[in-house]
Amino acid sequence: MTNIQSDAGQVRVEGHPNKCPFCHKTITPNFLNGHRNSNIMEVVLVCPDQSCNKSFIGYYDSIQNNYFQFNGQTTIGNLVGKEFSETIKSISKNFITIYNQAFSAEQQGLTEICGVGFRKALEFLIKDYIISNKPSDKEKVEKKLLGACISEYVEDERIKTVAKRAVWLGNDETHYIRKWEGKNLEDLKKLIDLTVHWIEMESLTKSFESEMPE
Repeated sequence: MTNIQSDAGQVRVEGHPNKCPFCHKTITPNFLNGHRNSNIMEVVLVCPDQSCNKSFIGYYDSIQNNYFQFNGQTTIGNLVGKEFSETIKSISKNFITIYNQAFSAEQQGLTEICGVGFRKALEFLIKDYIISNKPSDKEKVEKKLLGACISEYVEDERIKTVAKRAVWLGNDETHYIRKWEGKNLEDLKKLIDLTVHWIEMESLTKSFESEMPE
């Protein structure tokens, strides 16, 4: 519990963000002052890390009288991008671009639309992966539905298993009624991560087999 000065007088606030939205380090922020906006107290916080030292807003809900509780929301700050290996970059740069645009949407709380972006990123990853292995079939792959591409062209059972399920959850993000009610956006991202992992493992294995023949 912390007492701060605001334009509504002295108030008590409880809780605080444990990560700076700019440097993304784990912190206990310094409290400055507050501004009351209806039932929300907007509190100016400062990152204590001297290499950052940026100020940001933490949002606190009114509980009673002059008592407010942190609601988990802060200034957006700097968005984080997911890093991918050079192997994945060589297979599909478009996948990385689309994935990180969807990831940016998710970080801004746009959870109703970011799933569609992750689904599109998955399609680029799978099709670019198939085309890298079968360049002569490029036009066929580009026009074919993603599920059919996985069934017909993906030979590695580990990639096929996780990619198919990623498509199922990705399709749910575009439909009015969800088929997989027990699964969510985090499950879709995990399946995409697994797809990326097995594609990378297969590509690295082929690379070493080529470089070091028996």
